[in-house]
Amino acid sequence: MIPIRDDAPRYSTPYVNYFLIGLNVLVFFYEVFVLNARARDAFFYEFGVVPGWITGAVPYYLHAPSFSLLPIATSMFLHASWLHLIANMWVLWIFGDNIEDHLGHFLYLIFYLVSGIAASFLHILFNPASTIPSVGASGAIAGIMGAYFMLFPSARVLTLVPIIFFFSFIWLPAWIVLGYWFVVQFLSGAATSIAYSHQTGGGIAFWAHVGGFVAGIVMIKILPQRIRRTRYQYYRS
Repeated sequence: MIPIRDDAPRYSTPYVNYFLIGLNVLVFFYEVFVLNARARDAFFYEFGVVPGWITGAVPYYLHAPSFSLLPIATSMFLHASWLHLIANMWVLWIFGDNIEDHLGHFLYLIFYLVSGIAASFLHILFNPASTIPSVGASGAIAGIMGAYFMLFPSARVLTLVPIIFFFSFIWLPAWIVLGYWFVVQFLSGAATSIAYSHQTGGGIAFWAHVGGFVAGIVMIKILPQRIRRTRYQYYRS
């Protein structure tokens, strides 16, 4: 199921959401138009999350110039392809504005970053010896989806749904769209963990999605809602 748009109203301009989308796009343009293929691979290894280096299962000095936890933060602003970027930014555009509207600009930024960090840690936990760099904003965006799942379960999401050999646009409740997505990520993560010993290439970091989604659910229950200022308009007769 591919979400197209939602009908949950917002009451403020999502400046931070726009900033995050713009930053992700700018970094990707740097990857594509400035770096060559070899430099781009090195860039991913330097600023993407390589679980084996962080856990110590693989000595980092065999591959990288220095060890750092910085990639846990920087990895969420890198993308591997145009499709990877567009899919992530599209979902961020649909759901992020409502979460920023609920939390306020500063708390939303903190929420986004912590969701991405939590996603990376769960990915590392389930792939402790992997030497494949993990990149992408999907872990942080999964946190937004988890928060949306809790705050706007009855909001309608226009969704492109495959029905046998055809596609149809259907308005579905957000809890169905996001709940279905989470179940798929969890089951896929479990399947990849079972087959982990046979994994030789890259793929989708399903456990990062699970970690981000759960982190979003937890944080949206803890973080305070923004204080809304009511505008009073007086009429003179």
